[in-house]
This record gives sequence, structure tokens and C-alpha cells, in this order.
Amino acid sequence: METTAPDRMPALYIGHGAPPLLDDPLWSSQLAAWAGDLPRPTAVLIVSAHWESAPVMLSADGAPLVYDFGGFDPKYSQMTYRTPPAAALARRVAAMMPDSEPVHQHASRGLDHGAWVPLSIMYPAGDVPVLQLSLPTHDPVRLMELGRRLRPLRDEGVLIIGSGFLTHGLPFLTDWSLDAKAPGWSSEFDAWAGEALARGDVDELAAYGTRAPGMPYAHPTVEHFTPLFVTLGAASDPEVPGDQVIDGFWLGLSKRSLQVA
Repeated sequence: METTAPDRMPALYIGHGAPPLLDDPLWSSQLAAWAGDLPRPTAVLIVSAHWESAPVMLSADGAPLVYDFGGFDPKYSQMTYRTPPAAALARRVAAMMPDSEPVHQHASRGLDHGAWVPLSIMYPAGDVPVLQLSLPTHDPVRLMELGRRLRPLRDEGVLIIGSGFLTHGLPFLTDWSLDAKAPGWSSEFDAWAGEALARGDVDELAAYGTRAPGMPYAHPTVEHFTPLFVTLGAASDPEVPGDQVIDGFWLGLSKRSLQVA
């Protein structure tokens, strides 16, 4: 087991919701309180469900936000979230990748809503450098290896975040109210994942496609679940249970979120 440095930043898996999260007083207060309890990061490195690209790509400093959504109040497409340059972190991340997996520095891509929505709640002043990393695969083993490579950044004060949603069966929702009752497939998957996380059972989590109740309704596509494996890979010991800081449901979807040491 790896010894945890006393000043090592944790790593997180968070549910990022959608732009209306910004107007949800309960969940936004939970995210804000969580961020307030963390050591102040030197930078944030975030992997969002909404940027699937291989090889690994990095966001560009100063690029406009990505408004990758529709059907919401137009005000959300006018929001901004400016942060300090993260070029030094981008160079550091690129240097951590093997020669066989070069990193591509994107010239114009900014943060998508899986990054800027939760971060604008967690760090509303926008005074922490933020770098977004693309999600290059859905293979749990490869994603955990990616997290392992990134782990040393935690000793440099970098907060590593996997941003997704523990259940994300949008096509199967019938009640779009924020406090909607969770459908059975959502509550069953959430309970299964919560129990596996509480045991530190990485193998069970990695077998979600065949072992988890509620599939494939909970994740008709899996990009909102798989960022969890980057977080687990970045843990000092992936099999030591983390803290499930937020639970409950939003639109009937699980907002369960995790912090690992």
C-alpha cells in the first residue's frame, strides 16, 4: 500500500449535472461546501464525460467555453468562466505520458459544461488554473492506468477530478422535475455502486456492464460512468474505500460523488 503524503490533494469523482445545477440551491450548496473543506488546489485537472477523444487531448488556455447542450434557458449559453493559464500543468501532464501515447495540445477547445458548471460553483472566483483532459477510452483498466500516471500531480497540489454522473439514462426519464423520484434502474444502479465503493471493490465496479443492476438503462452510453476509473487510478490505493461525500438524486439520476485519498 502506498503511503499518503500529509499534504497530498485528494482526487474526486463528481456528478456535474447540467446547466440548471447552477440554480439548484441544495446541490450547488453541497458542491460549494465540499470545495470549502478541501485544501486549496494549485490547479485543477478535470476529465469530463463530454470530451471523448484519443489520443489524450488538452484544453487550450483562454479558449471560449463549450456550450455543448440545448433546450435550456439561453442565459446558460452566455455564461463565462475565466481562469488563469494552465500551460505549465499542460506541459507537466504531457511529460507524464509514455512516448507511445503522445498528448495533443488542442489549439482552440475550452472547457465544456462537465467542467465549467461544477467548477463555477466550487471555485466561483475563477482564480484556480483549470486544465481539461479528454477521455481517451472507456476501458476501466486503461483509465485506471491513466489515473495512476497522473497521481504524482496530487503531491504538487493539483486536484484531479473525474466528472460524470453515476446514472445517466436520459432517454428513459419521464419526470423532469429536479426532485423527481428515481426510476428503479437508477436507484438500483446507485445502490450497487455505493456498496461496491464502500468495499473498495474495483473489480466489481469495472464489471459494471454485466454485473450492475439497471444496465443498460442507467448508462445507455457509458461516458458518464467511466471517468470514475481515472479517479480510482489516481487514488493512493484504489482498493481503500473513499468518502462518498454527496448522494441522493437529481432529475431521478444519482448524484453520488466520491473523494479518495
